[in-house]
Amino acid sequence: MNDLWIILTAALVAAACSLVGCFLVLRKMAMIGDAISHSVLPGIVIAFLISGSRGSIIILIGAAVIGLVTVFLIQLFQQSGLQSDASIGVVFTAMFSIGVVLISLYTRQIDLDLDCVLYGEIAYVPWNTIEIGGVSIGPKAVWAVGFALFLSVLVIGIFYKQFKLCSFDPALAAAVGIPVILFHYLLMGLVSITTVASFESVGAILVVGMLIVPAATAYLLTERLNVMIILSVMVGIISAVTGYYAAYLLDASIAGCMISAAGSMFVLAFLLSPTNGFIIRKIRQKRGLSVVNPESV
Repeated sequence: MNDLWIILTAALVAAACSLVGCFLVLRKMAMIGDAISHSVLPGIVIAFLISGSRGSIIILIGAAVIGLVTVFLIQLFQQSGLQSDASIGVVFTAMFSIGVVLISLYTRQIDLDLDCVLYGEIAYVPWNTIEIGGVSIGPKAVWAVGFALFLSVLVIGIFYKQFKLCSFDPALAAAVGIPVILFHYLLMGLVSITTVASFESVGAILVVGMLIVPAATAYLLTERLNVMIILSVMVGIISAVTGYYAAYLLDASIAGCMISAAGSMFVLAFLLSPTNGFIIRKIRQKRGLSVVNPESV
């Protein structure tokens, strides 16, 4: 049963992260997930000091708010002329440092450290359960990530056309009256909630990897957004399942094997994609040269 809970949690994380990750890849903001996963630390600490509990919904709200603040600061610095990668690096390291300082100052006598709030381990998921009336209703991670996935599916499903147009052509979206900035921050809010709901239980490596790798793999395989989303979720779930059994056989890190499986699928797509594959492009180039200069064959 423990194996089932681990696989289910990983599959939910893969689906939730892959869904929002598609829009991040299209917007060329893939590393924003890594930035948010570190910069929300001060929000978690402040919310913990207010609520006194690591399991409170206030933790999720505090982290999501700081996640939006992070995105706002990154956008502000970019508009001021700073390069995108530099903006992300400056903001998330500064915010993460503030969180470390807050932990060292105010939580010395409390069970709250970097391992508690940032670096989870998916193998421990089955033992961190929610009980109602003395009856366990399943691991906390399953409910938290399931809620994040449900919220993302609901919001993106309702505003799919707006998110699609804002991702491909924000200028046209603004011209037809779509509030581009609003949908940008709405997407970033979903990324923040998904990231925070996931990484405390399953670890930052798995979350950041699932935000980027499945979506990047699907990007190489199709040029249609709806197909890209489906492929991204499928790649994420397949990576979660195969990675778990690989970790079992090798006695290795579960999260590491899951992302390695996703990385292997990305390499295959990079090499063999019918439209963008490296090998396929080389074959087409050689065929093109043979048509232009048949004597060279």
